[in-house]
Amino acid sequence: MKRVYILLCIFTLSLLIYGSYFGLKLAPPDIMMGDVQRIMYVHVPSAWMALLAFTTTLVSSVLFLIRKDLKWDALAQASAETGVFFNALLIALGSIWGKPTWGIWWTWDPRLTTAAIMLLAFSGYLIVRQFIESEEQRAQFAAVIAVIAYLDLPLVWFSVRFWRGLHQIQSSPKTVDAEMVTALRLNAFAFLGYLILVIWRRFLDLRHRQQKTVLEYSVLAGSPQIDNP
Repeated sequence: MKRVYILLCIFTLSLLIYGSYFGLKLAPPDIMMGDVQRIMYVHVPSAWMALLAFTTTLVSSVLFLIRKDLKWDALAQASAETGVFFNALLIALGSIWGKPTWGIWWTWDPRLTTAAIMLLAFSGYLIVRQFIESEEQRAQFAAVIAVIAYLDLPLVWFSVRFWRGLHQIQSSPKTVDAEMVTALRLNAFAFLGYLILVIWRRFLDLRHRQQKTVLEYSVLAGSPQIDNP
């Protein structure tokens, strides 16, 4: 598994370098926005990775509720942490893009608002986890919160279709230049590799902590009671 992890690291880094070069140098500038549009090659993959990570959190949380296996809770936490990172990156990049495009860093556009709610909801999920000591109770409570927080994701995705705002609707490969599509896909796969690497590493760390905690409890439970003199 270590060899697979290293190979994935090399592949992801190589793809990220080539994807960045392709997006900055080979892909043409947008007719309307010019070079500002190039931020799309990291902004859009950030959005996709945030949605994918939070979907992993949802699935893992549901599996924990069904099977009561703490490994699913570890995966839910690892993916939620990674999703929060990409969600924050998504909003930051959107603000950088919005200033020269819309003339403002932030506006309460439906897409921006629902993305901000998504960030707050899953950040709250991670914060709540810190206040519950019992592994089982924490996992149970967190799983329920994850399911509730996920209700915002369909609103994020369909917000540009449900409500009229500044944010444009999703593009398709048929509506943009082929080289733009290639640059976007290269960076999307690079971000996907990074997503997998981070969740994988964090999951292993959390599983190690869980197993260490279980071992400590078992040792304490099996130790003989010493009467005070």
